[in-house]
Parts: sequence; structure tokens; C-alpha cells
Amino acid sequence: MSTVNTPSVTTGSTAKAPVPPRLPGRLGSLGPVGLVLAGCVSVQFGGALAVTLMPRAGALGVVTLRLFAAAVVLLLVCRPRLRGHSRADWGTVIAFGVVMGGMNGLFYEAVARIPLGAAVTLEVLGPLTLSVLTSRRAINALWAALALGGVFLLGGGGFGGVDPVGVAFALAAGAMWAGYIVFSARTGRRFPQADGLALAMAVAALLILPLGIATAGGRLLDPTTLGLGSAVAVLSSVLPYTLELLALRRLPAATFAILMSLEPALAAAAGFLILGQSLSAAEAAAIALVIAASIGAVRTQVSRAKTPLPTPEA
Repeated sequence: MSTVNTPSVTTGSTAKAPVPPRLPGRLGSLGPVGLVLAGCVSVQFGGALAVTLMPRAGALGVVTLRLFAAAVVLLLVCRPRLRGHSRADWGTVIAFGVVMGGMNGLFYEAVARIPLGAAVTLEVLGPLTLSVLTSRRAINALWAALALGGVFLLGGGGFGGVDPVGVAFALAAGAMWAGYIVFSARTGRRFPQADGLALAMAVAALLILPLGIATAGGRLLDPTTLGLGSAVAVLSSVLPYTLELLALRRLPAATFAILMSLEPALAAAAGFLILGQSLSAAEAAAIALVIAASIGAVRTQVSRAKTPLPTPEA
């Protein structure tokens, strides 16, 4: 989803704020790499839980519950100021909210139709493409070729065995993810701490609300559905943001981006363990190729910059 992010190099899926709350000592003892991996696992298992909730509320209903619960938590924690911002500030945060809502809605429509691992693999192509295009180095042709090979394998040579509508939703979610990366960075420069993220999450929730009501109606108010939707929000948004922010205090952003490149594999594992979605040898190879392309693109950007990468902000 999510997700989960700099404009130039990243494959993560979530927005982050620069000042995380303190966590219990046991969480901090995991180390920065352990915290990032725990956040990635949380995101993907939250996505798997969301799939199990879809028969109750539909894809857009689940997105609505997730975004609203996350927005409420972030607004209560951050208490962002509503005054003192320019039109350009509000335009940026609204655009951020639009792409955030679109990314989540399209992705959940994808996982309602195709396996979670395949959806995340296709979605990762958005930020990977952005990374390749902004780098402008010849070696990126190799990373693009690897990614395309992975997509070819994932589709079995033509996507004959995969729902084409689900594929289209996943690719569209990837395009939104690329836009999300751009506006996440811009919002982080205009708003202090996590204020921009909280406001953008509220914008996304309000935009998705009519669609959620239209597709799920009164089912959104069912206590069990509300509880499960809140759990999805915690697993897919609140907990990963906190863990990853804590990790970024001690972890180079380049290492963080490489770890986030493992998300397709973690999504496939969550799909298998929770949803019983097994992978063929070709599908496993496809995911491996996309992960290799993503890591390669990140490392290329690092060697080109020769400076520490900016940490993801929201």
C-alpha cells in the first residue's frame, strides 16, 4: 500500500514524518534493519488482512476504513495547524492527498482480483520507472530490461492467466505511487513534522468516502468490519510509519530503499501464509527479477549522487 520514497530513488510504499514517537525498548533493540523489515512485514500482512475483509465491505469500503482510521490517528497525534499556510502549500497537500487516495484505491482494487505478490510486484514498477528515468545512466537500461523480464514472466508471456483488469489497476497504482513520491517530498518541505501527512491523509479519506459509501453503504458501520478496518489501518499505516521513522534515525536512506525493495517478496509470503496464494516457479522468478532491478536502480542512484540520500518525508 501500501506503502509505502524520495523523488529520485525509492521503492517503498508509505509516507513518513521526520519525528517519530519513542517506542518501547524492545522495539528499539531490533536495530534499524529489523525495524524496517518489521514495518514492511506489517504493511504486507495488513494488505493480506484487507483482502480477507473485502467480502464484507468491498475493496473501496476497506480503503475507506483504512484511510479514515489512519487519518484520525494522525490528526490526533500531530494536531496540524490549519492557519498560516499559503495557497501553494494547500495545493501541494491536496495533490498529495489525491495521489494517496488514488494509489490506495487502485491497489486494493488490484488485490481484489490478482494475488497480493503479483499486485505489489506490478505496483513497484511505478517508483522503479521514476528512479530509472531520473537517473539518466546507461546502466539503467539493464534494470529496465530486468523489470520487463519479470513482468513478462509474471504474465506467463501475455497475462492470459491473470485478470487483466487487476493488472491494469496494479499498474495504475504504480503510476500513482510515483506521483505520491514526488508530492510526499514537496509536502515535507512545506509542512513541519508530520503535519502534511496528517492533512493529506484526511484529504484522501474524504475523497474516497463517497466511493466507499456507494459500494459498501451501511456495512461500513458494522462493528466487526470497523474493528478489522482499524486493524488494517494500524498494520498498513500507523505501525509501519513509526517503525520506519525510528529506523531512519540510524539507517542510511540508501539502505532503507534497498530494504523496501524486498516488499514484493514479503507480499508473496503474506499472500501464501494468510490467503493461501501459492507461487509458480515462473512467478517466483518474476518477483526476483523485479527486486533485483529495484535494488540495482537504487544502487545506481547512490553511486551517481555520492552523497547521502534525503530521508523520506511527508
